[in-house]
Amino acid sequence: MDNGNPRRPKGVSPYLLLAAAALFWSGNFVLARAMREAIPPLAMAFWRWCAAAFLLLPFAVPRVWAQRRLVLDHLPVLFALGTLGVAGFNTLVYTGLQTTTATNGVLLNSSIPVAIMALSWAFLGERLTLRQGLGVAASLAGVLVIVTRGEPGTLWDLRLAQGDLWILAAVVAWALYTVLLRARPPGLDPLAFLGVIVPMGVAVLLPLYLWELADGARMRLDAATAASLAYFAVFPSILSYLFWNRAVAEVGPSRAGLFVHLMPVFGTLLSVVFLGEQPRLYQGAGILLIFAGISLTLRGSGP
Repeated sequence: MDNGNPRRPKGVSPYLLLAAAALFWSGNFVLARAMREAIPPLAMAFWRWCAAAFLLLPFAVPRVWAQRRLVLDHLPVLFALGTLGVAGFNTLVYTGLQTTTATNGVLLNSSIPVAIMALSWAFLGERLTLRQGLGVAASLAGVLVIVTRGEPGTLWDLRLAQGDLWILAAVVAWALYTVLLRARPPGLDPLAFLGVIVPMGVAVLLPLYLWELADGARMRLDAATAASLAYFAVFPSILSYLFWNRAVAEVGPSRAGLFVHLMPVFGTLLSVVFLGEQPRLYQGAGILLIFAGISLTLRGSGP
């Protein structure tokens, strides 16, 4: 333990944890879009987090009980984190992906680092250095190269749909969650932290899910749905949140937020590996720009 916080495994960089979180969230984005007709958005969010809670709570409950006084003293901030990060972000993304394109979704999602930096400046007093600004610009340019297939003129053809507004709301929710992580109880065990905010998020989602059921939306029950929910529960829920929360505590929200730009990189690589798509020159150029931007921002910054 280090000042009450569990140390990350020796030799594991927080930036590696951020990259892994981005990889798992990339799969979440792609799979959510693919399963949109089989799983309604609120059902997707609700059952994803119910499954995550089922897997998590046997390990988390003893830790929550051991730190119950710390939890009780910080219930308001924990509830806010559960609402924003568990109930809010994913539900808004899943809702948006029902009616917007994957390209629009990735483009709008890529504004998260900018939103995090703006909120960090507004609420934490963090200043954006020239190098950070250039790094964000370079990595965002790389995102645009990938999603526009090397033809920036296609951006003029993009139109904001209702789904895009949901994605923008998700961007704000995740930026607030990331900045608010600075206020989480010091010394609270990571599993205990998730063991508190995940049930809180599920409680917020329950009436929304019941409303969706009353409206007639039903989830298709088959092997593909079960496998999708299993992926949602383990990788982008438990593992990504553990990795992201730990890394934000070490490097701060602004630097961590930049790693969201890795999502289109991983999306491209996953398409090549699993869908047999041929790699393109513009994809390589975009990936190089993204890594150059991240490297520029992190150069000379610990740990």
